[in-house]
Amino acid sequence: METDTYAQQLELFQLFQPTNVISCQTKFTFVDLFAGIGGFRIPLEELGGICLGYSEIDKEAIKVYQKNFIRDVNANEAYLGDITKLNKLPFEIDVLVGGVPCQPWSIAGKLQGLDDPRGQLWIDVFRVVKANQPKAFIFENVKGLTEPRNRKSLEYILNHLTEAGYVVKYQVLNSYDFGLPQDRDRIFIVGIKNDIENCWGFTFPKPIDKQPKLYDVIPGIQRSNYPKKKFPPEVLFADGKIPAYRGRFQKIDELNDFFIFADIRDGHTTIHSWDLIETTAREKFICQTILKNRRKKVYGPKDGNPLSFKILETLISSLKAEELDILITKKILRFVEGKGYEFENSKISSGINGVFKVFLPHADAVATLTATGTRDFVATISLECQEPEIYKQVFIEKIYKKNKFKPLTAQDYARLQGFPDFFHIAENETTAKHQFGNAVSVPVVYHLMKALLHIIL
Repeated sequence: METDTYAQQLELFQLFQPTNVISCQTKFTFVDLFAGIGGFRIPLEELGGICLGYSEIDKEAIKVYQKNFIRDVNANEAYLGDITKLNKLPFEIDVLVGGVPCQPWSIAGKLQGLDDPRGQLWIDVFRVVKANQPKAFIFENVKGLTEPRNRKSLEYILNHLTEAGYVVKYQVLNSYDFGLPQDRDRIFIVGIKNDIENCWGFTFPKPIDKQPKLYDVIPGIQRSNYPKKKFPPEVLFADGKIPAYRGRFQKIDELNDFFIFADIRDGHTTIHSWDLIETTAREKFICQTILKNRRKKVYGPKDGNPLSFKILETLISSLKAEELDILITKKILRFVEGKGYEFENSKISSGINGVFKVFLPHADAVATLTATGTRDFVATISLECQEPEIYKQVFIEKIYKKNKFKPLTAQDYARLQGFPDFFHIAENETTAKHQFGNAVSVPVVYHLMKALLHIIL
């Protein structure tokens, strides 16, 4: 995010600091449910809202929230505590907002949906909405809630909110489309009281005309601007076959702007453990053979099966057990008793040597920040190589081996979520990352609320 944008945010933030007095300048009032550290509150106050109360039970999040928003002048603002205890509020409000706990529908969780106690918090949301009848509400959750396996849960939520007297719409919005270099999809559920004129006229905001790079947001990394070459599929992909799943920021005709460290996947920017330590051409061939065959159904039902020596003998001519033993000694392979050989690094998210992904400074976006943390890093220097045959090796020699990359800090997390630089974060780095991973992206809420205000004001 550009510096002048942060300066503008600071000016707006100071202008709309809550005073616990609803003045003629106040455009609307709101209550901050599942408040976290205030990702909803910052943009709503920028747009002229005043918070009459907030609900949160995480003690560390409350500390950060109060440090940033609860001043002496508004010390009487209502701390509403646990949403499970809330019903009719002691005041009327225009808007309810909140990021309802997402773990029940997140692939990072156990996918228990409404059977998870956290999923049942939606029942408390229904009760609070029905009892207080705000003009509108905005609730945020993970994209997983929209997936087929959760369709019944989503319909259950939408139906109950509709029955409370609202026109309800939802859409998945990506943080990148609203000026942040983060690939973060989230569902936003918006409800407007069905007796408000033009309540059906609400439309979700369109992407803004701003596509920042990582170097625009993360300090201390090299800025670069050079033309990228285009390549036919047969140059970038084995046999010219483009993989079925490609992320939004993986171009089919350009070299990736990030490198993945994994032994159980392959690609033109996948770094394997045998690329990082001294291995012979024969050892590399053995590893690649295991990599290419471990997921074939003929060898087992799992998405990656240990391969026995008997199977490997049919795939690799003149194979000797001693060759596999050497790869075990190098901690590339391991032997699973009664099953066979598999890679030591057999969990993709664990990466290699504590590194999963390294993004180049000119990358469009990092992967979704999560509360559980990631093993993602950003290179501090650019890589201008545009030759597919040597791209990985140049990265290893110039960036990885020279330690020209750094982990994402909590302050980086803050900026990647659109929080202004003056925001006071938790003192503990791990706690702060957890909080920002749970937070909502500030600019997304800003543009969403701005569109909503055209209907309800």
